[in-house]
Amino acid sequence: MAKNLKMKAARAALDLSQDELAKKVGVTRQTISAVENGDYNPTVNLCISICKALGKTLDELFWEEGGKS
Repeated sequence: MAKNLKMKAARAALDLSQDELAKKVGVTRQTISAVENGDYNPTVNLCISICKALGKTLDELFWEEGGKS
């Protein structure tokens, strides 16, 4: 699984720490770190919560470029 640099960039653009984002979506900082590092495949519900907290769409944060069939 690749690192999620789009999520990390969106979080940084809002000047949110991993801990602050984690609190907004109801998970631990370690979970946010693991998602950003590509070590954890989040559930759809967690993806949606992260998108809402960052003001982004699922396509913007979680769909790979050119990955559509």
